[in-house]
Amino acid sequence: MSKIDNTQPIPLIETQGDFAFPADFLWGAATAAYQIEGAAREDGRGLSIWDWFSAVPEKVLGGDNGDVATDHYHRMPEDVALMAELGLNAYRFSVAWPRILPQGTGDINECGLDFYDRLVDTLLARGITPFVTLYHWDLPLALHLKDGWLNRDTAFAFADYAEGVARRLGDRVDYWTTLNEPWCSAYLGYEIGVHAPGMHSKQAACIAAHHLLLAHGLALPRLRAHTRKSARLGITLNLTPIYAANDDPETLRVVEWVDKMSNRWFLDPIFRGSYPEGLFIDPGVTPPPVQDGDLTIIATPIDFLGVNNYSRALIRARAKDNGAGDSKTMSYEHVGAAPGSQYTAMGWEVYPQALTDVLVRVHRDYAPRAIIVTENGAAFTDRWDGSDYVSDPQRLRYISEHLQSLSRARAQGVPVQGYFVWSLLDNFEWAEGYSKRFGIVYVDYPTQRRIIKDSGRWYAAFIAAQRRQWRL
Repeated sequence: MSKIDNTQPIPLIETQGDFAFPADFLWGAATAAYQIEGAAREDGRGLSIWDWFSAVPEKVLGGDNGDVATDHYHRMPEDVALMAELGLNAYRFSVAWPRILPQGTGDINECGLDFYDRLVDTLLARGITPFVTLYHWDLPLALHLKDGWLNRDTAFAFADYAEGVARRLGDRVDYWTTLNEPWCSAYLGYEIGVHAPGMHSKQAACIAAHHLLLAHGLALPRLRAHTRKSARLGITLNLTPIYAANDDPETLRVVEWVDKMSNRWFLDPIFRGSYPEGLFIDPGVTPPPVQDGDLTIIATPIDFLGVNNYSRALIRARAKDNGAGDSKTMSYEHVGAAPGSQYTAMGWEVYPQALTDVLVRVHRDYAPRAIIVTENGAAFTDRWDGSDYVSDPQRLRYISEHLQSLSRARAQGVPVQGYFVWSLLDNFEWAEGYSKRFGIVYVDYPTQRRIIKDSGRWYAAFIAAQRRQWRL
């Protein structure tokens, strides 16, 4: 394992006055269970929908799967040592539901909980705050076979699972996220089909989204009952600001609709207790089966909102002939940014202002008690020459510029209390397999060797500089 070079120069980031980050700010990195743990069939773990989905030909690039991933299950102490070397004071990880309840319900697999018990203790021994996410897309396959998130019972099963984890870890963990990006679970999994379980139904996506939100609301009081008074509970949403490519009235109308589908679909019920008007009319689907009291449960107050942001969407209206003479229906298309704009390996535009804009908007329109940036990062093509160094200047610049955007949001009064770079390690990137690298630590998959990239070295130096200013 290479040592961090603290002599590396730090690009200019304002750290004085209104731009200063407070002493108790959370500086972390994030991961997800299926993407890093491996040990897919060890210690009683059941199968998840991603184990099944990855085994379907052509669903995952290269036929990759998470059977081994980065072997974090066996290399956890080494990875926590890396976090300490980087100077992180927080680590966001997810618990694998099928590792705790192999059938999704029933008796808890204590061996599965033992791993997270050891992880939490190892983190705390290093002065690193554990930040638990209870669901990062790995639904137990046994529940999928009972219709998964299309079945209302799954929401109640999730609440039981959340309580089981809290009973074991609640005496030491103060940060809890119920769901990670339920928009992705519903839309990418049930409508577009590029993520597990690979369905292609707008109606199914709406039903799944409602049951995911219900699961979140049902879990909150169960978590409150089995965690410390200091515990803070929230949910993580992927939020993308939508920009108009022109001033055409139809483009402005489409921008409003896309924002509703991309952002307000989950923000409104959580903070306002209602779905956006027209949400289930615009896509031409039947509203989900909302029962009396559901929206009140979903709107149970949270202590913080986790925000995942990577880029923006720049769109314009596109007229589409619907076959009815001169009648037109409006659709939209994504527009490329100005010449010279940079893109990540995922094809996402590098646009740091998006982070400022989305944080300011959420603070203005929804006023969460606190906001934590739970994911922000970029995939680029990294090359390793076998040495102790991996140069990744594009990622380093991406993180640097987004921290500047974060400081600008704080200067406008947004109560941002933490930042987690995605990701700590290169890992299994869902349908992209191992072809995309997001980590600030390079993983050589054949040997599982970890090498801190220059972006990780820079991030460590930046965190150290933040701490020095509070010691002055």
